[in-house]
Amino acid sequence: MTTLTASYERCRRLHARHGRSYYLATRLLPGWKRRHVHALYGFARYADEIVDSFDVRGDRAAALDAFASQVAAGLAGEPVRDPVLPAFLHTVRSFGVAHGDIAAFLRSMRADLTVTRYATYDDLLGYMEGSAAVIGTMMLPILETVPSARDEAREPARRLGLAFQLTNFLRDVAEDLARDRIYLPLEDMAAFGVTEADLRGPSTGRAVRELLAFEASRAREHYAAAAPGIAMLIPSSRPCIRAARELYGGILTEIERSGFAVLERRARVPRRRKLATFARHLLLSAATGRAELRAVVDAP
Repeated sequence: MTTLTASYERCRRLHARHGRSYYLATRLLPGWKRRHVHALYGFARYADEIVDSFDVRGDRAAALDAFASQVAAGLAGEPVRDPVLPAFLHTVRSFGVAHGDIAAFLRSMRADLTVTRYATYDDLLGYMEGSAAVIGTMMLPILETVPSARDEAREPARRLGLAFQLTNFLRDVAEDLARDRIYLPLEDMAAFGVTEADLRGPSTGRAVRELLAFEASRAREHYAAAAPGIAMLIPSSRPCIRAARELYGGILTEIERSGFAVLERRARVPRRRKLATFARHLLLSAATGRAELRAVVDAP
């Protein structure tokens, strides 16, 4: 059985390897919170890797079912063998993460085994509710909200998760298609005259670029709707989420700057800009952390 310390380290390494922008932003959180964010990321990434790691669909389904069974057993207080689950379950118990959000996430992962196209944007949103929006709401107890905004903060957290995932979908059109998945609504493709063959081409044609610009505007709407939620978090959590929003929004900006040429190259935020974003928020992160500690020390 994996020790709790080893499990948290496994999750941290998964986060550092696969979620570099988000991992960098997480370093702006108070130290004690970081490992819990790593645990949520490690859980989500591990499930995602199961869905993508086997050539045979039946093998993927069996592996995901086994993982879901271990999650259910762990939530019921039974011992688990999977190396990421001790940290994840400890985080869930420590912060009261909603079990319904966990179930919704696993349903969306299961959908990836059989659903490869989405007819409408509403259909895609249904998938994203489990694969992205609930990640935002699972984060909330860890980040902590100001008392007056506990319920109100849920919707901005959902919208930020949706914004991040739509950004990924636009960036990863070619990568997803290599797995026979298209996360661009079919009715939107039809409206812009885009075929699957157009998405397989070596270059991004005009119709595809116009389609991607339309979907990018939807992502921007989600970013805008998420923005008020940052002020609903306690001060020491705000620099992390501001930085994450800027870094993921930066990926979308790079896509736009390229003229939506996503089939030619994968959009990335330049390393220098990433570090500048981190540095800009670092001083505020340290100051808010010290202020919260002083408030505890000075309390009667």
